[in-house]
Amino acid sequence: MTTKKTSTSGLFPVLSWIITLLVPVALVLTSVRLLLTPLYLRFEYNAPGFPQDSFGFTKVDRLYWSQIALNYLVNPAGISFLSDLRFPDGKPVYNERELRHMVDVKSVVKTTLNVWLASLALLIALGIWAWLGHWWDHYQHGLGRGGWLTVILVATVLVFVIFGFGVFFVFFHNIFFQSGTWMFEWSDTLIRLFPERFWRDIFILVGALSVGGGLALAFLARPSKKLQSKD
Repeated sequence: MTTKKTSTSGLFPVLSWIITLLVPVALVLTSVRLLLTPLYLRFEYNAPGFPQDSFGFTKVDRLYWSQIALNYLVNPAGISFLSDLRFPDGKPVYNERELRHMVDVKSVVKTTLNVWLASLALLIALGIWAWLGHWWDHYQHGLGRGGWLTVILVATVLVFVIFGFGVFFVFFHNIFFQSGTWMFEWSDTLIRLFPERFWRDIFILVGALSVGGGLALAFLARPSKKLQSKD
């Protein structure tokens, strides 16, 4: 019995580090999911200094069309959900290049949300195991370390976002999309709805929410002093 207990307890520090690595994923993607809502669109378009559309979209127009685009990204519908859209004059809302990009974006969003749900499910499952298996201190320690890891990683990224967003934006898109497929004319609907300022604000807000969540975990999820001294 003693040997088995010792063998099992040796697994807990490893699980604690797995929890540490899961925390930044869960926090960042939770922040992303919070912004995939009509509420954020209203907040952003009403933000002071948000650029107007020089081709004629009003704030009401932007809210209307952007909410449909957002709905497409999180629902199970095919691309006809967007390709069938027409302006009052009968012109398609999106051209073929924009539609292809939206298909790609939806694929990335779907994968992102699946990873988000999986990270939360794993953290919850490990938390239940930790509570029932009497290794809660290791679980808390993993959460706290994960909070600090989130703060360090996200703060580093935020430095690049704030001081070199243009370069970061290109780098980000080239990771997730085929080169050139995400570039459009200024008159295209996607640019008119979602100018560069829109994306800069999203990265900053996701970063701020993630850092806030990381700090909360770092200070609230503290293990016993005995475990800390062993770490």
